[in-house]
Amino acid sequence: MPALVLIAEDDDEISTILDAYLAREGFRTVQARDGRTAIDLHLALKPDLVLLDVSMPRLDGWEVLAELRRRGNTPAIMITALDKDIDRLQGLRIGADDYVVKPFNPIEVVARAKAVLRRSGLATTAGILRVGPLTIDLDAYQARFGVGDEEVQLMLTLTEFRILAHMARSPAKVFTRSELLDACLPGSDALDRTVDSHVSKLRKKLEQAGGAGLMPGVRGIGYRLSA
Repeated sequence: MPALVLIAEDDDEISTILDAYLAREGFRTVQARDGRTAIDLHLALKPDLVLLDVSMPRLDGWEVLAELRRRGNTPAIMITALDKDIDRLQGLRIGADDYVVKPFNPIEVVARAKAVLRRSGLATTAGILRVGPLTIDLDAYQARFGVGDEEVQLMLTLTEFRILAHMARSPAKVFTRSELLDACLPGSDALDRTVDSHVSKLRKKLEQAGGAGLMPGVRGIGYRLSA
């Protein structure tokens, strides 16, 4: 499961070029032709990175970026023909991680995408998800905490693993109990307090491995994974 990149771009030619270059470098991609679709796909698929055009129908890139920042910290790179300093400042003010001006070299965009993912502390290649000292093997259903020879394997239940992996896809995002229920216990009749129980056990295992404070609670909302 390589990193998933959402390409929000209404120009078919540009979107196709970006898709081809990203795929060649091993990324998974999904495309949106308007801002509303981009927001819906972000909610449904939780991509690792968003490439975001400014001038799109239904909702423009600024509105999409503002909504992404309300939801969490998914890395976003603005790709636009707006090349004035005030436009760059607007993007950075709202929360863009980088800003690329059209026309661009697609090789440079791919390089910037890799750099932003590295800076965010998130890397997903060959089924591996890394957030700080956490390494999560999505294929083997294993999680380790630490660096190098100091790594400790976490003995997690399936539900604990699902919760950890789900939260690791969006480091620092605050997840409500309902979100965790829907994502990690789909179709069950579990209650919010069931999530609290699983998270409590997961926290203890992280603490025993040296990860105290890695999964703090946010009063009145839920939990987040601190990278």
